[in-house]
Amino acid sequence: MNSTGLILTAAALAVLAIFLAFTTTHLFTPPPVPGSHDDLHTAEIVHLTGAFGPESVAFDADGEGPYTGVADGRILKWLGVDRGWVDFAFTSSQREECVRPFAPEMEHVCGRPLGLRFDKKTGDLYIADAYFGLQVVGPKGGLATPVVSEVEGQPLRFTNDMDIDESKDVIYFTETSTSFHRRQFMTSSLSGDKTGRLMKYDKTSKEVTVLLRGLASANGVALSKDRSFVLVAETLTCRILRLWLNGPNSGKSDVFAELPGFPDNVRSNSKGEFWVALHAKKGTVADWFVLNPWIGKALLKLPLNFKQLHYLLVGGKPHATAIKLSEEGVILEVLEDSEGRNLRFISEVEEKDGRLWIGSVIMPFLGVYNLQ
Repeated sequence: MNSTGLILTAAALAVLAIFLAFTTTHLFTPPPVPGSHDDLHTAEIVHLTGAFGPESVAFDADGEGPYTGVADGRILKWLGVDRGWVDFAFTSSQREECVRPFAPEMEHVCGRPLGLRFDKKTGDLYIADAYFGLQVVGPKGGLATPVVSEVEGQPLRFTNDMDIDESKDVIYFTETSTSFHRRQFMTSSLSGDKTGRLMKYDKTSKEVTVLLRGLASANGVALSKDRSFVLVAETLTCRILRLWLNGPNSGKSDVFAELPGFPDNVRSNSKGEFWVALHAKKGTVADWFVLNPWIGKALLKLPLNFKQLHYLLVGGKPHATAIKLSEEGVILEVLEDSEGRNLRFISEVEEKDGRLWIGSVIMPFLGVYNLQ
């Protein structure tokens, strides 16, 4: 099939898909997850004033916070209901034009902090900024400084998440794509891009080692409780990969869990279990795009805006799904807001003191869900 034929075929599929979306919604709606508890809508909402997209959540060594990064390049700290949010840090010194809560065209100037982790030994906050790479800021906040901005002689294009092994002074972090920036993530997703990487930064030697390559949208990172393996979310394949760090399988990787949707960040709890936030469950149409990248590439040439493409990819109706995995990768619990009444398109689930703090990269609030 020539290029014209591909475009015409994709156009026909797109028109048919959009028509079906508005006439037979059930074909687009992702199927329910067996055994799920559809009560995430009871979560309390913590609004962000003048901010947008709290993608990641972190608490410092004293239990204060949460801290969260937002779309205009700032990291905010929560001081409680009475005092609200305050500015804590930022990833770019060029703040003059960073005045709008959501301005994707300015992300490369203002920065876009994604994954956050505290080094509990030093009190430093490490930040995976999508554009500026791995950064760090001290316990008093302020302007973050670069830690890793390039790998193998090339600038990082889409730094995403990390976890820290304080005992070895090592940071494991991901780059979602070496070809596309964060503001191009829809293009990356629909084009079948598989240039994501999992890397290791040694704080002592200052060296970076690439551990895994060729990942389809490398995303969340989490170490096991005993530090024997590290997990990385491969978003477009809807799975979590495991890389063994020691033991008889050291250096080998395998599939830790297959999921019913697109995983974002992964976070462990005090028991060594893992919470995975799904950006969305995967429906029939999403399967077409993921399994046939040529369709996605052709769709990108059509006059469809971001919202239309996102609608096709995630199944239309906004919703929220959080999955808890055992240390062996078995699904232990599924929590949903299937109608998107309170929570939608979640990016992280952080368990603390019997509550789940829930982030979203494209919503102006956090959710707080009581487990007890």
